[in-house]
Amino acid sequence: MTVSGSRKRRGPASVVVKVALVVVLAVIAVYGALWALQRKMIYQADTSPVPPAADVIPGAQDVTLSTDDGLELGAWLVPPDPAADRGIAVLFAPGNGGNREGRADLAQLLSDRGFTVLLMDYRGYGGNPGSPSEDGLASDAAAAAEFLAQQGFSPQQTIYFGESLGSAVVARLQEATPPAGVVMRSPFTSMADVAADIVPWAPVGLLLRDEFPVTEYVAASDVPTTVIWATADTLIDPAMSEQVADAAEQNGHLVEAMTLPGANHNDPVTAGAEVADAVVRLAEAIA
Repeated sequence: MTVSGSRKRRGPASVVVKVALVVVLAVIAVYGALWALQRKMIYQADTSPVPPAADVIPGAQDVTLSTDDGLELGAWLVPPDPAADRGIAVLFAPGNGGNREGRADLAQLLSDRGFTVLLMDYRGYGGNPGSPSEDGLASDAAAAAEFLAQQGFSPQQTIYFGESLGSAVVARLQEATPPAGVVMRSPFTSMADVAADIVPWAPVGLLLRDEFPVTEYVAASDVPTTVIWATADTLIDPAMSEQVADAAEQNGHLVEAMTLPGANHNDPVTAGAEVADAVVRLAEAIA
């Protein structure tokens, strides 16, 4: 007599557990990718070397910034128009893309208006060594401020200009080394807020490695500040830039809130004569 064996049936609970496990593993994989790749998403560096400064801006010099963690970073020093020299330097902290060559036109406009301009590039940008991070960029900016001091421009003879991500960099720098004034073009409130706009379904507070809490720095500052933003910006919500201006105003140190009507984040007007003129107005307000 043959006895047939019985086959175990999988109950609904077993299927639910397996499905849940697959979902959990998928979520972990997505969040793991966000954790691992977030700096590549934030810092979109042009790593290629830049040409000699004088080939791009007449009279400009190639200079080296030495960071406190041992990096040697290339930068450009642009002299002022001698007939308009204000005796004020502008430390220019760029955004998250490109390199200093792409900021040459604005540097020239500022030079024409009598400013000495230091066009810095962060670690990992423009042929510089290293990899960018929040703390790394803070060290790079501190090295730029120290370089200007060595050139005879004390912090009180310096205006910090931050473009987009650079606004976060100078917001932190002005807490450690307060300058005569700060210009922030297209600032955001914090990197967490930017990330929440892009991936609203992710727990960005837990995943974020670089926080850049701009409004916290601005609200605690007494440095005269100009905030500029494009009203049709599709990269940084214009409402965030307005909140940064509000934080400066509430603390009594907002000099000017300037909008660029109808402009997007990187339209030519965002690095044009209107912006350079706003730097002049700030310099005259704090003179």
